[in-house]
Amino acid sequence: MRPLAQCQALLAAVLASAAAVVSTSVPAQERLAERAAMIETIKWHARSAPSAVEGQGIDPAVLKTMGKVPRHFFVPEEQRGAAYRDRPLPIGYGQTISQPFIVALMTDLINVGSGDVVLEIGTGSGYQAAVLSPLAAKVYSIEIIPELGERAAARLAGLRFDNVEVKLDDGYYGWRSHAPFDGIVVTAAASHIPPPLVEQLAKGGRMVVPVGGPFATQFLMLVEKQLDGSITTRQLLPVSFVPLRGGRAR
Repeated sequence: MRPLAQCQALLAAVLASAAAVVSTSVPAQERLAERAAMIETIKWHARSAPSAVEGQGIDPAVLKTMGKVPRHFFVPEEQRGAAYRDRPLPIGYGQTISQPFIVALMTDLINVGSGDVVLEIGTGSGYQAAVLSPLAAKVYSIEIIPELGERAAARLAGLRFDNVEVKLDDGYYGWRSHAPFDGIVVTAAASHIPPPLVEQLAKGGRMVVPVGGPFATQFLMLVEKQLDGSITTRQLLPVSFVPLRGGRAR
């Protein structure tokens, strides 16, 4: 892996030329039928998973945002025909973009509000951050694979998701300088709930994180920090995520 300073310099250079990489106007009218079908599939899955979905289903604001974000811009060109199907897709370097239902569920579970600051661990293609962007005041996203982080940062900047900041680093340790976070979304499976992320969660905040080994059953967990600082956890449903990289001693 490149030294962190070199990665950060390269990231800055990529951001400077982001407009040349991705058009700055989101094609709001592009592939509308596929987007609508994706939203209906998400609703169907939500009705099929009442133990994981709170209230009457996925928040309409989350669904509206997912209908607007051009998911096909966040997958490799050869995968764009399948961009709105409800399944994960490879994005290179052994990583995937999560299926739309899981993105919707994780976004819904953290109850993000317009004034909230959110941390995402595992930027990947940038899609989850793009979904969070219109719902939150600020989104901080960490990616450990430099090539993915650089591309995602350029893509998000080019599409004018201006309240998203991407850092190339080990997400296991969070982003202490911007803590506490009202919500944390972890998009890779950890063997345990990372203590630094629990510490950086605000009182009253929520974190969703898949927990389990790559060859064992993984479960999506909801972590809540109560106003008195106590922690509660709830196991929601079985999932399959790529492993969380990093977490080495510092």
